[in-house]
Amino acid sequence: MSYDHEPISPMFRIDVSPETDAAPPASNDRVAVELLRQIAIGQQQQNKLLESLVQQNNAAQNQRSSELQQWKNANPELSKSCRQAAETLSKVQTEFLASLTEEIQDSEDHLIEGEYMLNEFVDRFGPRLAHLNGVLQVLAQLGSGEPASE
Repeated sequence: MSYDHEPISPMFRIDVSPETDAAPPASNDRVAVELLRQIAIGQQQQNKLLESLVQQNNAAQNQRSSELQQWKNANPELSKSCRQAAETLSKVQTEFLASLTEEIQDSEDHLIEGEYMLNEFVDRFGPRLAHLNGVLQVLAQLGSGEPASE
């Protein structure tokens, strides 16, 4: 059984003869220049996007700042009270941090060696520290801009 005489479908035929009208291969310099041009275009697009992001962030920050200043102007006494409360709470935070660091120094070996002790420490001090920091930040923001002694 010879398959030489059977017609071959064009779908399964592969032409391996050389093309005569093929374009000459591009030189390495031209390829490098084209790649550099594409990189430069990409960087320009990234710069435009970054500028847009910066503008959006600045606009949002300016709006927040403006709203905060409007609130302070509408509530000057409350703003002053927030400033005083922030100063007092800052002293409380300092004392809390002193006791926290003392506790760490006293139980250093137990914290390093035992996961249970570390979890107990984090459970004991972590939430309180996080909440204290959050409240202090709010009071400091609402009371910023003018000293409490005024």
